[in-house]
This record gives sequence, C-alpha cells and structure tokens, in this order.
Amino acid sequence: MRLGVALGYAPPGTNPTELVAQAREAERLGFESVWAAEAWGTDAVTVLSWLAATTTRIDIGSAIMQIAARTPAATAMTAATLDLMSGGRFRLGLGVSGPQVVEGWHGEPWGKPLAKTREYVEIVRAILRRERIEYEGEQYTIPYRGPGATGLGKPLKLMLRPLRPEIPIYLAAMAPRAVELAAEIADGWIPLFFVPERARELFRPVLEQTSRGFDVAPNVPVVLTDDVEAGIETLKPYYALYVGGMGAPGRNFYNDLLVRYGYEAEARTIQDLFLDGKHRDAAAAVPARFVDEAALVGPRERIEDRLAAWREAGATTLLCSTPQVEALRALAEIAL
Repeated sequence: MRLGVALGYAPPGTNPTELVAQAREAERLGFESVWAAEAWGTDAVTVLSWLAATTTRIDIGSAIMQIAARTPAATAMTAATLDLMSGGRFRLGLGVSGPQVVEGWHGEPWGKPLAKTREYVEIVRAILRRERIEYEGEQYTIPYRGPGATGLGKPLKLMLRPLRPEIPIYLAAMAPRAVELAAEIADGWIPLFFVPERARELFRPVLEQTSRGFDVAPNVPVVLTDDVEAGIETLKPYYALYVGGMGAPGRNFYNDLLVRYGYEAEARTIQDLFLDGKHRDAAAAVPARFVDEAALVGPRERIEDRLAAWREAGATTLLCSTPQVEALRALAEIAL
C-alpha cells in the first residue's frame, strides 16, 4: 500500500504556503504523492503549482478540483500545463461537490451529476489526446450552439503538446452509483469516510477493480497520540461538519454514507444539532466507534495494527490527512 499526503485546503486565517514544508517532508520520507483540495476558499490549482515548483519527485494531485468550477476545456488545459511543468507528476482528481456548493457558490444548476461527470471526463480525455473537439452530449455541446450563440464557434484542439496524453484521473465519490461510475471511467477513486471493515461489502464491485490497476486512495485522518480517547475527540468536529453541515436534509452524501454504515439515528441527530447551530453538541453526538473505524488514531503500534485493515479492504494508496509531522514520519517507518 502506497502513501500520500492529503493537505486539504488552507483553513481560514492561514496561508497555503504553510503547506509547503509538509509536502517537502513527505517527499523526503518517500511518500508517493501530495494532494490539495478546494471548497470555497483557496483553490487547488494555485497550491499545486506552488508545490510542483518547490518539490522534485513527489506526485501532485487535486483532491479534488470541483467540476462546476471549470469547463472541461479549462480543466484539460490546467492538467496538461501542471503535468508539463512538474515533469509528469500531476494526477487529476475531480468531484461534483454537492448542490449547496454547485448552486450556492458556482451559480450552476445541480442537474444530473452522474451524466455531467461522465461527459466531463470524456471531453477532458479527448482534449488531452489533442483531438479536435466536437461533442454533442446531454450536458455539454462543443462548439456551443445554444441560445445566444453567434454561430462562430469552431472545433479546436489543444495547442499545447501534453507531456502525457493519459494523465491519471481520479474521482471523489460516495453514493453507490457514483462509485460504480468511478470504477468504470476513472483510473482511481478517492473515498472519504472509508471504513475498511464495512467498505469491503458496501463497495465490493469497486474494490474488485484493483486487480486491473485501479487505485483506491481513501483520505484518512491520522492522529498520533498515546491518548486514543482524546485523539478521537479531536476529530469529532471534523466529522460533525461534514455529516451535519455539508448539505441539506435529504441531500447530504456524507450523512447518507454514515447511514449506510449503520449509524442512521446518529446521523440524523448530528445533522439536526448542527443545522440548529449547536455545533459542539453535534460533535459530541459523533459516535466514537465510527471515528475509530474511519481514522487512524493512537500510538504507533496501534496505527500499525490498524493499517492492515485498509490493506485487506483493497486500499492501494492511503492519503494521510494530518498536521503532525511526527505522524508522517511514523507512517513512513511503518509502511515504506
């Protein structure tokens, strides 16, 4: 099982350049990849450009770039440029996010996320192969011929010659059909809230794809500590934010996944409390057992024991999310 570092996005009040030291240390330790994210703050591309310029060997990946934030052509140009300037070290992670962000931030209709993702990836791959783009889909028509079109648009192909015409594409997905789509059209899958003991059954069709080189790369919080209970408590607000606040009642993919893991009552309570503004109570309602299942928490020996579960579940890359440099060092000693 390979190791990567999930840097996430810079929290409010911080500068993303602070992430560089962690990326450099991961490279020194032998980690294979480092990943940056975006929500509605720092964007992933600028951070990845900086990381590419300040490292030499480690792969850089987006986990994830939001599909609604860029046209397929813009994403393809960005991917080709990052890959060229990094010497072939870029991995393109994509995700649709949720209607709260798509409509509330990017000002686009939520629409049909599966159809949009399929078409988006098809167009990106075609552009990277330097095909002249003529695409007629349900979600995208290139050249555009809809309302307000001048009729002057013509099929174009990428001016840049990509270093690699097949840049690895990863999809972030949680709902069953979205996860199946990732296995069908992508090179890898970036799951959040991956519980290895339960994921083996819940995502069996996808995990079986690892035999063809499909990269299952869960994003896993890591807390190196001698006090397991205290370590679990530090992660509860993180899970409460996603389960309770990243979506609306009836349309929160993180909440839905917690339900599928068997925590239906807890998921409802967390969301009700969070949306009522009782964030501390929502965090307190996050089951300690779930946190322990979905994260790596404890002293080095306990983390080493728990890593076996991810290997057995079919994870091929572990994207470690931690601010602790000592945790990265311990993981490198254990797994590399």
